[in-house]
Formats: sequence, C-alpha cells, structure tokens
Amino acid sequence: MTRIDDVARLAGVSTATVSRALRGLPTVSAQTRRRVLAAAEQLQYAVSPSASRLAGGRTGAVAVVVPRITRWFFGVVVEAVEDFLHQAGYDLLLHNLGGREQNRQRLLRTANLHKRVDAVMLVATPLHPADLTTLAALDLPGVTVSSGTDVPGWPCVRIDDVAAARTATRHLLDLGHRRIAHISGDPDDELAFTAHLDRRHGYHEALRAAGLRPDPGLDVESGFDIAGGTRATEELLRRGDPPTAIFAACDEMAMGALTALRDAGLRVPQDVSLIGIDDHALSGVLGLSTIAQPATEQGRLAAEMLLDPLCGPAGASTINAAGSPVILPTRLVVRDSTAPPRAN
Repeated sequence: MTRIDDVARLAGVSTATVSRALRGLPTVSAQTRRRVLAAAEQLQYAVSPSASRLAGGRTGAVAVVVPRITRWFFGVVVEAVEDFLHQAGYDLLLHNLGGREQNRQRLLRTANLHKRVDAVMLVATPLHPADLTTLAALDLPGVTVSSGTDVPGWPCVRIDDVAAARTATRHLLDLGHRRIAHISGDPDDELAFTAHLDRRHGYHEALRAAGLRPDPGLDVESGFDIAGGTRATEELLRRGDPPTAIFAACDEMAMGALTALRDAGLRVPQDVSLIGIDDHALSGVLGLSTIAQPATEQGRLAAEMLLDPLCGPAGASTINAAGSPVILPTRLVVRDSTAPPRAN
C-alpha cells in the first residue's frame, strides 16, 4: 500500500509539503505542487481526509468566532475563511456571539471547543485575562483577525485602525474642512470592541497635526451600525452649529449618518461632507467616500495561517512567526460624499 512517505521520497520533498500540496494550500509553489501531484499519480496515491484525521486524532473542523454575523465585515471575513477551509478539506464551525457577553463567556469558559475543533479563529473578539488561560489549556493553533487582544503564541491579521482614521480625517482637512465631527462606537458595548477607540485616536491625531484642538461637542458615541450612525448624527445636529464634515468610524455608521442628514434637509456633500471606513459593498452605490480595508484578504490570510501548523511538522507554522501581527494596507477611496466646504 502506497504511503505519503513514498510520495514524498519520489517527489523529493517532506511529507508536510506533500500534505500541503495535496490539500491545495497556497504555501506550496506551483512547481513543487506539480511534482507532488505527478508523484502521487505515478504511485496511485490518493489522500483520504477522514482517514488521516482519525489517525491523527483530528476533527477536520475549525472554530470561527464572530461578534455579529449580520455585520458586513464579519460576513465577508467568514465567507473568505470558509472558502479557503473548504478547498483544504476542512469544515467551519461558526460561533456567532450575537453581540452578547454571556455568549462569549459560555463559549470560552466551558468545554464547547474541547475536542470539537482542530484550531480556533477569533474575529474582533476582545478577551479577558481568564480567557487567555482557557485558550492556552486547549492547546490548539489559533489566529486573531482585527482583534483588540493579543493571544500569546497566536498570529494576528489586521489593519492599522489609527492610520486609517488619520487618513480619513486628513482627507477632510485637505479639502479645507476645520469643523469636523466624529461619530464612533459605543464604549458600553457588551463585547467591548476596541477598533472604534483606535479610530477615534487617529481622528484626534490628525486634528492635532493640523493645529486643531479636538472638540468634545463634535464627538458622539453610539452603536457601531446603521441605526447607531443615525442616532449619533441626530444628536450631533441637536447640539447646534453643525459641522461641515463628519468622519464615521465605519461605513455602516456613515450610512446612518447619510439618512439623518437628508432627513434634516442637509445635502451631502454640499452642506456636510461624509466619510467612513470599510468600503462596504453598498458604499459605491451610495457614493460614499471611505477608507477601504481588505476584508476578504484578512479572512483568507488568517485561514492560511491557521491551517499551516496543522499541515506542518509538530504543529509548526512556516508562514508567520507566532504572535507577530500582519498589518494589511488600507486605501482612500474618494467618491461623491466629500467635497470642499461651502463658502460662507
């Protein structure tokens, strides 16, 4: 009976490389993959995912934890992860926390993950110190995506939220705006997200760099979604002396802001310019200027990092040193919602 060692010997590579090549992982070069496939065909070797998992005590499943599956960013990341896992022969076990802290605690502080998955991915899921102990006890490979908590031994994929916010605010400043408001996430959110805090920090940095002092009256907090953006903008307008521009912490909040501004009889961008972060699928339809982040790429790369140690020797990752962040670039996308302020 032909073994994977026989294929590796004929192809002149390690058994780990044979495993990666036959799973279709992109960490193997095209030339090496062709050599492995040719050797497997010559020896009539066919990998059996179920058999190899049983032999190795594996489940063939990966847990992916998201705060709210209904949000655009999380949905895009999960779709990219699922696609990559499917090609590699793994199943995705989705844990949607529904925005509730008790669901996070139930998942991480019980035996929900024990012996049910081979690896864990946390998407924008901040952790408490006790959670780190729990994850360490699982002794599983893991990766975080856009997360505010570093997990020892786990790599991280994210964008630079501070830099993204600086770019958005600087775009408005370069257009000539000086009275720039910011609508941000709710600090009392059950899951204690951190991305909106970094984005507020970048907003303040850009203002100070332009010689402007941040005005608390132009900084409003609300839910990190369309309804939250509407409420925050309505509150901003109730305070009087409306800004000439608004930087929303995400595109969904910007969409809510757009609704509130139009309901108030204000035109975008003639009366108020508006910019967000994400490049949501509907941003182009709405003509929303934004800072585009590569959501699909974050999911794909995180999945690749997660599977690499499962296919490598002794659980070692060859893609990224454990715990070191991979920061993907963002870019400014200028559309119809930003323009120079109207001359008085």
